[in-house]
Amino acid sequence: MAFDLKIEDFKPEHLGKLEFYLEALDRDVKKPHENPSIGVLLCKKQNEEVVEYALSRSMSPAMVAEYKTKLPDKKVLAQKIHELLT
Repeated sequence: MAFDLKIEDFKPEHLGKLEFYLEALDRDVKKPHENPSIGVLLCKKQNEEVVEYALSRSMSPAMVAEYKTKLPDKKVLAQKIHELLT
């Protein structure tokens, strides 16, 4: 699995670089019995339509998501953790 963290908004060329990393992993690291590598691209912001176009012909399994630089309120975070554990 490859994670690529960008400090800027999503650009289609970011996906090309991620696919390069995935190809390198699959050729040089992956064992014959393992599945193809998966890529996760985290960006400051994403435009859903641009991401959809960029991923539509991609041959590699990849995901694009936005990240937040601030944690949610402590009470909200505690509630979400409680929901996950019950």
